[in-house]
Amino acid sequence: MSGAVKRVVCAMSGGVDSAVAALLLKNRGFQVQGVFMRNWDIADEKGYCHADKDKDDAEYVCKKIGIPLMEVNFVKEYWNNVFSAFINEYKEGYTPNPDIHCNKKIKFDLFFKYALERLKADAVATGHYARIATSSELPEKNFRLLKGIDKQKDQTFFLSQIPKSALEKCIFPVGEMTKDVVKKMAAAAGLDRIVKKKESVGICFIGKRNFQDFIDDYIEAKKEILLMLLIVKLLVNIKLCFVLGVHCWTVGQRCAISGQPVAFYVAERNVATQDILVAPGRMHPALFHQTLVTEAPYWINEPPVNFEKGESFQCEFRFQHREPLVNCLMYQDNKGRLQIYLEKPLRALTPGQYAVFYTGDECLGSARILL
Repeated sequence: MSGAVKRVVCAMSGGVDSAVAALLLKNRGFQVQGVFMRNWDIADEKGYCHADKDKDDAEYVCKKIGIPLMEVNFVKEYWNNVFSAFINEYKEGYTPNPDIHCNKKIKFDLFFKYALERLKADAVATGHYARIATSSELPEKNFRLLKGIDKQKDQTFFLSQIPKSALEKCIFPVGEMTKDVVKKMAAAAGLDRIVKKKESVGICFIGKRNFQDFIDDYIEAKKEILLMLLIVKLLVNIKLCFVLGVHCWTVGQRCAISGQPVAFYVAERNVATQDILVAPGRMHPALFHQTLVTEAPYWINEPPVNFEKGESFQCEFRFQHREPLVNCLMYQDNKGRLQIYLEKPLRALTPGQYAVFYTGDECLGSARILL
């Protein structure tokens, strides 16, 4: 980041990570403006979010460390660009990742533009556990996204679709720290209320509600489900009058079926026919796959030169942010899609999720899984 940076806008979530990010920036002499983003309308009767409590906590933090706070409203944009896409993908039989979409469409696009253009910031900071590095050969042109020092909290998975232009103006102050150190620093600054705050998990607009109840409010089941039980090598069709539609289920999810001696798990689902294929046992072979196909990938920097030569490219892969990385070999077909071969089979590879690619500590980019 250039030494010309003076004014930094810091996204304040009301949590300990953004609090320490802002504190570090102020201690380093930057002029810091805190901004709280409101992305979900809690007045929506079908959704729930702790936005008001988070806003109060953000105000508490900013007052404690002595920086101003303002609020920006992206409720309409979030609904149109993230939530509507989330619902539509479920209707089409995919299982989307709204956190990746929110970072791509809202936090590192609209919010960045607002901070740079409206608030005249020189840079934008967030509390993500990630790092940014530049190439020694082309320091102004090759910004690389690296894993955070704390590998258990690393968030590059969720940042794998953000534009490179955002990286060029971004600061991740806590990326060089572990979560324990972040909490100790917050406590030393008198932010005990934030240190003790329970860390948010899951999707904001669902809150504590059962996911099946939530998604059923937005998507109507077309008909009763035809459930196919995969028993040994024999398919037995049993028609069940489930109230929940296919959209309420995802690959790998447990599916309670009365009268069966073992637990069954969703192996496949077909939205067009409303059929679900379930397999007995959590580790049934039908739940594991070693190959997958993705949409055309997004690369943070240049695509692998191997593809230009029609050659394969080898790197590391994950589709869930806390799962271990797995070696993979990929080819790009004539439609731009990736054909990926994994070193070992993985459980519950799910269409709609993202295949995220790494080489060492560097996050290269990602691609949406098709099948």
